[in-house]
This record gives sequence, C-alpha cells and structure tokens, in this order.
Amino acid sequence: MASTWIDPRFNRQLQTAAGRKSTNNNMIKDEIPGLIRVYEDGRVERPPIIPTVPCTSPAAAGVTSTDAVIDGSSNLWARVYVPVKDGYCSSSYYKLPVLVYFHGGGFCVGSAAWSCYHSFLSGLAGELGCVIFSVNYRLAPEHRLPAAYDDGLTALAWITSEDSRSSQYWWSRRCNLSTGVFLAGDSAGANIAYNVARTLFTNSSSSSSKLRYIQGLVLIQPFFGGETRTPSEKNTHDMSPNSPLTLSAADTYWRLSLPFGANRDHPFCNPLAKVHEPRLLLPVPAMVCISEMDVLRDRSLDFCDAASRAAGTVVGGKKAAVEAIVYRGVGHAFHVLERSAVAQIRAQEMVSHIKKFVHQ
Repeated sequence: MASTWIDPRFNRQLQTAAGRKSTNNNMIKDEIPGLIRVYEDGRVERPPIIPTVPCTSPAAAGVTSTDAVIDGSSNLWARVYVPVKDGYCSSSYYKLPVLVYFHGGGFCVGSAAWSCYHSFLSGLAGELGCVIFSVNYRLAPEHRLPAAYDDGLTALAWITSEDSRSSQYWWSRRCNLSTGVFLAGDSAGANIAYNVARTLFTNSSSSSSKLRYIQGLVLIQPFFGGETRTPSEKNTHDMSPNSPLTLSAADTYWRLSLPFGANRDHPFCNPLAKVHEPRLLLPVPAMVCISEMDVLRDRSLDFCDAASRAAGTVVGGKKAAVEAIVYRGVGHAFHVLERSAVAQIRAQEMVSHIKKFVHQ
C-alpha cells in the first residue's frame, strides 16, 4: 500500500494554538486547544487544523471517489471510494464487498473530507478491493448523542436500500450487498459503528432481519470511557507523546457529546457499565485494533475480554466473536496522523489484518 499517511505534528500544533489568547477568553465554556472552542452563548469554533479536500483530490492509484448526499435536511453525506483498477472492476458486473466507515474526532470534530481520511480510505479501498462509504455525520455539541448513531443508521439504511441503486449512482453497480456490509471506524467512529450494530440488535423484534446486512465490525481504537479510570488512563506518561488524544481531551469530548446530565458510565460511553445480557455486548463478529501507547488501550482490552467471554453466541445467524490486535510502539490515530517509520509499518500491518478479516 502506498504511503498515504500525513503527520501534521498534531501535538505541536495544539500547543501553539493553546498559547494563543482569545479576546473572548472570558466567555469560553469548554475548549480543546486547537480543535474546538465552545462559548457560553452556544457558539462553536473549530479551527481548520487539518485541511479538507474535495472528492476530486488525488486518491490512491486505481481508486476513484465521489460524494453522495444521503439526507439533505440534516446535511448527511458520504464520500464513496471505488476501486477501478484491473482485477477489481474490469467488468461492470463485478461486485465488491462494502465497508461503511465513520471518522474519528471525539464526536465533536472531524470530517469525511479531511485530507488524512481521504488518503487513508482511498488506499484502504484499493488494498481491500472493496467499496468504502465514509459517512459525514452531525457533530456535537450542536448535535449530541445519539445524533451520530441516528446518522449512522440512516446512512446504512440508505446504502442498503433501492434509493442508492438508481442510475445516477454509477458506483452502486459495484456493491455486493448480498453478503452484507462491514461497519468500521476509528476512535469515535468505532464507537458509532459499534452502537449502530448494537442498536439494530437491541431495538429489533426480529434480530435476524435487522442484522442481516451486518457482516462484521472493524473497531480501530474505539472511543469508550467510564467513571473509573483504567491503568492506561492513570499512567499517561507511558503513552505516546505524539498521540492527539489525552485524558483531558477525552473527558472534554464526552462532556460535549453525551446527553445532558449523563456521566461517563452512560451506555453510549461505557458499554460495560450495564450489561444485563452478555450476548448484547457484541452482536456480530468484530476485529478490534488497539494501540499500545494509547490512553484508551486498557479500556479496549477490557472490552475485548468481556466480549470474548460472550463469544460463540449465535446472533442473527452469525457466530459473534472478537479478535483483538495490539499494535506496538504507536499511539492513538497513528494510521492517519503519523508519518514515523514505526507508524507506517504498523498501519501497513493493520491494513493487512483488516483485509484478512473482511475476506475470511
């Protein structure tokens, strides 16, 4: 896979932004320096720390991309990546697996148009040989959870409906929906993918029909939390200095995105807090990608351990199981925000693991 990851020197930029004084500083209610600032009057500022790019920007070799509106009333859209190189789509009748991806950003920042995601996902589509829908969902605090989950459900319903197969969507001819789709995402996006699948199961009178389109989950550094701190959250000096996610930032993201009055043991944040039926924890097979130097490391390991104890349960005709992979020497979001040699090697490894999971 081509080297497509960027290194915006994230922490250095955040430190620089943190040093800037705002004339409205006395009106700031919440802030993650360089990423988001929320004022007492409700105004929200998101500095453009990562550039956005149009779908016509250069993508990985052999991959084309386009944007599609899913729901104009809520500005819900997706960037669609389609492999077109020989071996994948030499025939218009050749169908490809479908992966629905949700970007990270603590539910509060980020975009499907961010250059780092455009590069990573176009490369991933080419390597996997699949059509990828990168969903641009509504952000908190203007739209608190479960708004992002609702957008995920709406996007999935649209992708799997006849509406997305009209003649204006040429790429729909490439999508093989007969065997279902994969839901994936990183950080907050992984949380969305997980909760979309779980919502389909728990809110369904017929789990089999609701989950028939979900083949599996790819959860990259899932953004979970809790009131009780894990060892990796307590010992943050052991984490990567290049990681864009600190414990303080994570707490702020949850404060801005959870429903009013909720704490970090709310099920949206902590899937292990109130598990009455273990089989509800993981309704479909999942691959969980964990970074060794990520503040979320131990919370992801705890989730995988609990899910493994419930593994083997047949849900919706599928045997739910979890595969956890730890990537050594890298921190949060390394696959999109780091250019170090170690990060690129681990990103290549992760792409290979995702490919094996999708095609197994």
